[in-house]
Amino acid sequence: MPVPSFRQSPGRTRRRRAHDAIERTHTVLCPNCGTAKRPHHACRECGYVRPGLQVKPTKPAS
Repeated sequence: MPVPSFRQSPGRTRRRRAHDAIERTHTVLCPNCGTAKRPHHACRECGYVRPGLQVKPTKPAS
């Protein structure tokens, strides 16, 4: 089974991992209840999706 001939330098490893950072999730305020929610998702508190559509809210298991 082939193995790498040379060890990768730390700089090359760091440059490859430069895009692996965890990004903060974008949130918007729910127009119905005012809590933070992800855009294009149902609100976890009230279930609001868009005018005329609400779904049953599910509480996250902690």
